[in-house]
Amino acid sequence: MRLPHPAALVGILTLTLGISSVSAMQSPATAAPASPYSYADIADLASAAPIAIQARISRAVALKPAQAPGVAAGHSRFYVEADVVSLIRGSGPLAARISYLVDLPQDAKGKAPKLKKKQPVLLFARPVAGAAAGSSSTGSVQLVAPDAQLPWDPATDARLRAILTEMVKPGAPPAVTGIANGFHVPGTLPGEGETQLFLDTRTGEPVSLTILTAADGSRRWAAAFGEIVDGSAAVPARGTLAWYRLACGLPRTLPLSKLAGTAPEDRRKAASDYAIVLGALGECTRTRKPPVATQ
Repeated sequence: MRLPHPAALVGILTLTLGISSVSAMQSPATAAPASPYSYADIADLASAAPIAIQARISRAVALKPAQAPGVAAGHSRFYVEADVVSLIRGSGPLAARISYLVDLPQDAKGKAPKLKKKQPVLLFARPVAGAAAGSSSTGSVQLVAPDAQLPWDPATDARLRAILTEMVKPGAPPAVTGIANGFHVPGTLPGEGETQLFLDTRTGEPVSLTILTAADGSRRWAAAFGEIVDGSAAVPARGTLAWYRLACGLPRTLPLSKLAGTAPEDRRKAASDYAIVLGALGECTRTRKPPVATQ
């Protein structure tokens, strides 16, 4: 068999490496960009908005200060008309084109941002009574917060849809608003103990926390969403609705007044157990002020 000339081998090797390099650059070696908004940011808006819309801006007009009473300092108010691309959440008819007001932050020089035609956005809104709805008319909606218009991107859209899917499931975790009551009882062996805390929720549905301390001092905890208190239930994973309800709804310290009838020493143990829960949940990270939630 006749072997190629050494120079030809170098050429073949160079060509092969070149093809491999191009393939590597074209392959999805890096993950798709993540959403610029945290789970809590999107869940806050989804919890407050009966309507979630993917739209494209058709027209945007910056209003003069005299036309924008109550606008926050460093913000500009816009009147916007947008074409509906997808009704992500909501029921009933919705106009093909909608109008709304939105307040957006100005840049460092105090200039209003530019809203371009066909710019994709996500809107979190509620219906306006008496607004027109039809395929050829322009209906009005009211954003659930002055700035409840987010730039659309695939990651934020996917996160929103995943959150809404969790919210509509039967038995979905309700919004936690505080601590209703609780207690701590020592165990049969020295060092053992159990703390149970019952939570207030916006819907009145039961939610409870159970923290068990073993004789060696190790602790495990669980959250129960429902009537049955299950100390062996799994700890909610970060980035789930159950995690969001707890991490973003629980107070930062345990109000000891809610442990009526519990001895002072046992109250201190309950507070220590509660701190374990908060530490395991981690921070409720937000990049924007949450709107007033409705569910």
